[in-house]
Amino acid sequence: MSKELVIDNISKHFGSLVALDQVNLTIEPGEFVCFLGPSGCGKTTLLRIITGFEQLTSGNIIYNGRVINDVIPQKREFGIVFQSYALFPNMTVKQNIAFGLKMRKMPKDEIDRRVEDILKLMGLSGWHGHYPSQLSGGQQQRVALGRALAIKPSVLLLDEPLSALDAKIRIRLRTVIKRLQHELGITMIYVTHDQEEALAMADRVVIMRDGQFRQVGSPWEIYKNPKSSFIAEFVGTSNFMAARKTDGRVKFGQIAFRVPAAAELPGDNVYLAIRPENIEIVGVTIDADDCEAANIVEVSVEVVNFLGPVVRLTFFLDGEEMLVEITEKRFEKTGIRRGDKLKLYFPPDAFHVYSEMFKKLI
Repeated sequence: MSKELVIDNISKHFGSLVALDQVNLTIEPGEFVCFLGPSGCGKTTLLRIITGFEQLTSGNIIYNGRVINDVIPQKREFGIVFQSYALFPNMTVKQNIAFGLKMRKMPKDEIDRRVEDILKLMGLSGWHGHYPSQLSGGQQQRVALGRALAIKPSVLLLDEPLSALDAKIRIRLRTVIKRLQHELGITMIYVTHDQEEALAMADRVVIMRDGQFRQVGSPWEIYKNPKSSFIAEFVGTSNFMAARKTDGRVKFGQIAFRVPAAAELPGDNVYLAIRPENIEIVGVTIDADDCEAANIVEVSVEVVNFLGPVVRLTFFLDGEEMLVEITEKRFEKTGIRRGDKLKLYFPPDAFHVYSEMFKKLI
């Protein structure tokens, strides 16, 4: 039987607070799924319900074809890695990794072999006798990951495991975790509020807000086709415009854009979103002959932010602060500076159109 994990109509209430509201998902064996959302959206509560550390109010957790709601955490075939490394300070690296194996009464020679394999897998060969206090944060998290993998779990759950680490170490460990997942063919469920982390690692991303699943899809689908203005704002960066349909166009201030997708929504008021990298600079990233005249706007560059591979330019459109991004190579050739006038092109098909506007995240 396929070892799929099914989240079946799960709800969780804490008194009058609804932490999870009838969520459903089937996670396939060997899949890497990220629960992504702002603080308080219910993602960690759901992870704790899957592991058995939290009881659900209604619904079922089904694994390998059977309901496991009443199965204690130690009896589930799951490993878990927390944000805090939760290593035993008085135990060596070897003893920490071997802990779960000893609890399962595995023979000593098998434990030694398994620990050696894990140390090699985690790039920690030769660190057997070190204590957690002698390790860097990244090394400690590798030990915690190794300890969870040592018991050969069918499903590994990770609760914001990289959030306490420096940016460069986080990026390196992302690669380690993704590589391990491929090599071991293990099912991974990863909780994060970091959208870049989710997009970089997951096979599927589950966007959560207010205890609900708002969109489920591949990183590409989530980024390219956000279903709501909240998702367009939370995942990546978007420019937003409150506009009104008039005479076959969509009017934002004094500008009347052509936006074909707007015709599909009822009512006259619509909200437009466009990614900074999808706005073109006429004469730099696109020729004027390839543009629809109605969607060309002249602006003044207010701020230039160099971000490494891309350069972000800030401008104002009808009083609203907005962004456009170009590659560092193109920027170097153009010599754009603060105060320069640019003609920007807003491609008609690059707009996402919504009937509601998100409430700004705090």
